[in-house]
Amino acid sequence: MADKRDYWTQQRSDGSWESKREGASRASSVSPTQAEAWEKSKDLARDRGGEAYLKGTNGQIRERNTYGNDPKKSKG
Repeated sequence: MADKRDYWTQQRSDGSWESKREGASRASSVSPTQAEAWEKSKDLARDRGGEAYLKGTNGQIRERNTYGNDPKKSKG
């Protein structure tokens, strides 16, 4: 089940970058740069208490930020 509080930043086929809510069919916003899209995803996730994920051009997760309750307890 998709967590509708989580947002993904990923590159589109036209080279622009999108911030997209998990499970959504359309992007929440589209930006010309990765940095702009990443900031938008973090803002949206922060407002909703979710997570923001940054996918690199190779499709792998490069960065992840959690806002609100972090379910995982970790040292450091």
